Amino acid sequence: MIESLVSAGIAVITGGFVLTGRINQSVSQLDRRLDELELRIACEYATKEEFTKALDRFEAHMVRIEGKLDKFIIRK
Repeated sequence: MIESLVSAGIAVITGGFVLTGRINQSVSQLDRRLDELELRIACEYATKEEFTKALDRFEAHMVRIEGKLDKFIIRK
């Protein structure tokens, strides 16, 4: 009877260690993937200066379009 309890106890402890190892491996893999994502985001996204320049260019184009529309409306 005691031998079976000892065997069951060893099996439970071993299973716990295996499960803990797999969980730690999964967390490590997830952490590595998150680090890669952060790096990719930092590399691919526009800086604040680039965004400001693009927004200024967009605003200049909109002003030109508004001017042309104003001229078109005044003619009619």
